[in-house]
Amino acid sequence: MEHPYLFFVKLFEMFGLGHFAHAYPHVIYSWVVMILLIVLGLVGAKSVNLVPSKIQNVLEIIISGLEEFTIDITGEEGRWLFPLLATVFIYVFACNIMGLVPGFFPPTANLNTTLSCALVVVLFTHVIGIKYHGVKYIKHFLGPVWWMVPLIFPIEVIGHLARVLSLTFRLFGNMMGHELVLGILFALAGLFFAPLPIMALGIFVALVQAFVFYLLSVMYFTGAIEHAH
Repeated sequence: MEHPYLFFVKLFEMFGLGHFAHAYPHVIYSWVVMILLIVLGLVGAKSVNLVPSKIQNVLEIIISGLEEFTIDITGEEGRWLFPLLATVFIYVFACNIMGLVPGFFPPTANLNTTLSCALVVVLFTHVIGIKYHGVKYIKHFLGPVWWMVPLIFPIEVIGHLARVLSLTFRLFGNMMGHELVLGILFALAGLFFAPLPIMALGIFVALVQAFVFYLLSVMYFTGAIEHAH
């Protein structure tokens, strides 16, 4: 989708990097998201005290809520996984919500961004499995009885590869679809505020898609921790 105006793309053009900016706007806005989250984290950490500030209260509610939800599903074993899971949720949500800001582009509306997030989750799933089960992790792919191995093993391999596609295209499809709808409405009826309801709905879509990505990640990690049946 061609955007009429992207702030940071225009900024890069001023420094002679317009070709890179037009080819990879998702990379530039991924950097913007990372910088914003780092700054927010530093501000939140700096204001930590016994009498919490408003920023500290908000951050504690978000982080503690996510942590409790994660532990309820994974058990105490999942506590060390929480930093990665929380990062996935916050990063995806921030990328999604950025598309609602005029002049900004949501990185998750590009297939490369969603694929990179999906690969991190799926590859780390197998790291967890090997960490907890060692060589016996292969039993997750072999099925309950030995004579079914030739059938179960390729199905399991295809299933794990499908996880990458599922995470990638679900998030990309929803965010790109939302961008296309907004673009069409702005082109047809921008002066009459027709896109505003879709933009309001976009906040809900951004939150739901981030939560779905996070929830599936939790389920994959939990499956890797559990013993094969």
